[in-house]
Amino acid sequence: MPDTPGEGQPRRSLWFLVLYALAWAGGSIAYVPFLTILLPVRVAALVPGEQAIVWLSAIAFCGAISASVGHILFGWLSDITGSRRLWSGLGLALSCVLLLIVPSAHSLRAIVIIVVLWQLGLNMMLAPLAAWGADCVPDGQKGLLGGLLAFAPGLGALTGALVTIPGLASADGRLTVVAAVVAAAVLPALLLGGRTVTRAAPADGPPPAPSAQRFRRSAALRMWAARLLVQVAEAALFSFLYLWLRSIDPTVEDHLTARVFSMVLVLSAPAALLAGRWADQRQQPFLPLVVCTLVAPLGLVGMALAQSVSAGIVSYAVFGFSTSIFLALHSAQTLRTLPDSNRRGRDLGLFNLTNTMPSLVMPWFTLALVPWFGFSGLFLLFAALALLAALLLRGLSSGTVREI
Repeated sequence: MPDTPGEGQPRRSLWFLVLYALAWAGGSIAYVPFLTILLPVRVAALVPGEQAIVWLSAIAFCGAISASVGHILFGWLSDITGSRRLWSGLGLALSCVLLLIVPSAHSLRAIVIIVVLWQLGLNMMLAPLAAWGADCVPDGQKGLLGGLLAFAPGLGALTGALVTIPGLASADGRLTVVAAVVAAAVLPALLLGGRTVTRAAPADGPPPAPSAQRFRRSAALRMWAARLLVQVAEAALFSFLYLWLRSIDPTVEDHLTARVFSMVLVLSAPAALLAGRWADQRQQPFLPLVVCTLVAPLGLVGMALAQSVSAGIVSYAVFGFSTSIFLALHSAQTLRTLPDSNRRGRDLGLFNLTNTMPSLVMPWFTLALVPWFGFSGLFLLFAALALLAALLLRGLSSGTVREI
C-alpha cells in the first residue's frame, strides 16, 4: 500500500460502501437509543427528580472519558496487531453483552461501571472500523462514503423511536432489541467485507518528500481544529436547544424539539450524499466543508436575533442542516489527511477527541456565559468559531489535493 492514505487503492463497489456505512451506523444505533432514552429512564427509576440529572451528568462525563481513551487505545492496538475486523468483532460482542446485563444493575454505581465498560466495548468496535475505511476506500470515493455515513444519526434516532413503541418490548427487552439491531448492522461488513489491509507496504518509488509529509500533518491539524470548533457549537445546541426555545416561548413542548432534530437529520442525509458525490466528481474534497462552515454562522446569527419560535426553528434548521452535512463529509475526508498509514487507528482516535471533548466542557461553558450574555451572545460566539473553521479549511484548496 502506498504511503498516501487511499492512493493506489482499487475502487470499492457500491455494495461494500453501503455495508461499511451500515456498520458505522451500528454505532449510532447502539448509543442514541441507549444514552438518550433507555439509560435516562433507568436512572430516573432509581433516583428522584433533580438527583437523576446530577447522576446522568456524572455518567455522561465518565462515559465520555472512557470513550476518548478507548478510541485511541483500540485504534492503536488494531494498528500494531495488523487486524481491524477482529478488534471490531470483539468490541461488538462486548458492547452487546454489556447492554444485555444492564437490567441486572440495581444501583447507580453498578450502572456507572457498566456504562464505562460499554463505552470501551463500543469504541473497541468503532475505532478499528474507522481505520478500516482509511485503509481500503480510495480518495476518489471518500466523498460518496461521507454521504453514506450521513445516514447513521438518522438510523440511530429511528431505532430509538422504534424500540419505544408501546407494547413492542418491555423495558429490559428494549435493550435486547437494540443489541440485536446493532449486531445485524455491523456483522455483514465484518463477515463479507473482504480482506482487511492495515499495514503500509513499501511504496513503488521514492518515499514522500519531507515537504509533502509536513503538508499532510498541517492538513490533519487544520481538519482537527475545524471539526472541534464546529462540534463545540453543535454539542451545545444539542443539549440546550429546548431551553433556548423555552426562553422565547415558555409554552414550547419537548416534542417540538424532537421533531426539529428529526427533520434536520432526515433532510441532511441525502443532501450530504449529493454533496459528497459532487466532491468526488469535481475533485474538490474540501469545498463542501468550507461552504457548510460559511452557512452555519448564518443560522446562528438568525438564532441570536430570533424573536419568535418559528424564526428560531428556521434559523436552527439552517445551522443543523449545514453542520450535519459538514460532520458526515468531514469524517470521510479526514481519512485522506492522516499523516502515517501505519498509525491510522491511533490518529483517528485523536480525531475522535473532537467528538468527546465538547461534551465534557460545553455544559459548564454554556452555563457560565448564558447568565451574563444570554443565548444570543453565545450564538454569536459560535458563529465566530464556525467562521474560524471556514478560514482553516479554506487553506485546503483544490490544488492541495495532489499534495495530500
